[in-house]
Amino acid sequence: MGKPQVVLGVSGGIAAYKVCELLRRFTESGHDVRVVPTESALHFVGEATWSALSGHPVSTQVWDAVHEVPHVRIGQGADLLVVAPATADILAKAAHGLADDLLTNTLLTARCPVLFAPAMHTEMWEHPATQENVATLRRRGALVLEPAVGRLTGVDTGKGRLPDPAEIFEICRRVLARGPQSAVADLAGRNVVVSAGGTREPLDPVRYLGNRSSGKQGYALARTAVARGARVTLIAANTTLPDPAGVDVVRVGTAAQLREAVLKAAADADAVVMAAAVADFRPAHYVTGKIKKKDGEEPPPLELVRNPDILAELSTDRQRPGQIVVGFAAETDDVQANGRAKLARKGCDLLVVNEVGEHKAFGSEENEAVVLGADGSETPVPYGPKEDLAELVWTLVAPKFS
Repeated sequence: MGKPQVVLGVSGGIAAYKVCELLRRFTESGHDVRVVPTESALHFVGEATWSALSGHPVSTQVWDAVHEVPHVRIGQGADLLVVAPATADILAKAAHGLADDLLTNTLLTARCPVLFAPAMHTEMWEHPATQENVATLRRRGALVLEPAVGRLTGVDTGKGRLPDPAEIFEICRRVLARGPQSAVADLAGRNVVVSAGGTREPLDPVRYLGNRSSGKQGYALARTAVARGARVTLIAANTTLPDPAGVDVVRVGTAAQLREAVLKAAADADAVVMAAAVADFRPAHYVTGKIKKKDGEEPPPLELVRNPDILAELSTDRQRPGQIVVGFAAETDDVQANGRAKLARKGCDLLVVNEVGEHKAFGSEENEAVVLGADGSETPVPYGPKEDLAELVWTLVAPKFS
């Protein structure tokens, strides 16, 4: 089997320099990349750079090497077409089928998955014309990532920043892994909410009750949902992971904050996946000063109270008709029996049950689980990368949408 064929379109935005890193990740991981810049893109990064990094000649026009019919052949042979940065101009041209250079012609001939990574000023991204063009492209099956929030050109900040190239690469890798079927995104048009990480309940200004969750499984679920076309809101509790490309991230600390953020986001969600490790208990009293250790004295007893059961609340009070709710259960013994009892108690549609402990699930790159369904189904997930489990969860969720 040959190398995956990737076409990397580059349009004329200042973020073009960051795309050199995306190109490097593709080539170093065994992909054959053909870079197709616009004329404007070459004002930011020159032709020699793209050619040297990709190992292929670079052209912007259909008139170069005419005998090879590049405006048709490049798109026909691609396994994935990525446009990064995607400016407002290239999004408009793609939405309206304009073809005035090699990149826009290639966009019309490609029959593989197409992914746009927009980057522009906030006002341009929010303009109704851009939003209508994005909606058109998504309706046709293209993946248009949500821009990141952060520093823009000059002193401006806001939504419109190019997502981190490493995170764009992760989304692309997931799209390629799904094969040709990913040209039709089965979560397109769906809004989903994913929680990730572990909540922390403060005891005093320096101590808290917490857990070992790293957030890696929730982040894998978020990235995979983006790669399958969903609009994703990630409620992240105390993680140090980089924001996934194309995801709206809401950061929280405690179980109460996570509940508030999830319920707010769930109001417009087709599915909610509660992958976060939420503390069952919190201290009954918060001590405003650091609890001191005193010689000869035992520490004061720690009184705990229950936190709200967010998963059960979501399952009982669905925010919208047909909403799918997925829970996660971390067990240390009698995994399947405890999981089945928890599924009945929580009332969710699917429950992902895994055994946790030292070097198991928490903090690891791998996971092993069984997905229990309210319909009595059981789907085992063998030990492997957490993204494999994420793919399976969305494969089970997608057919449940009414």
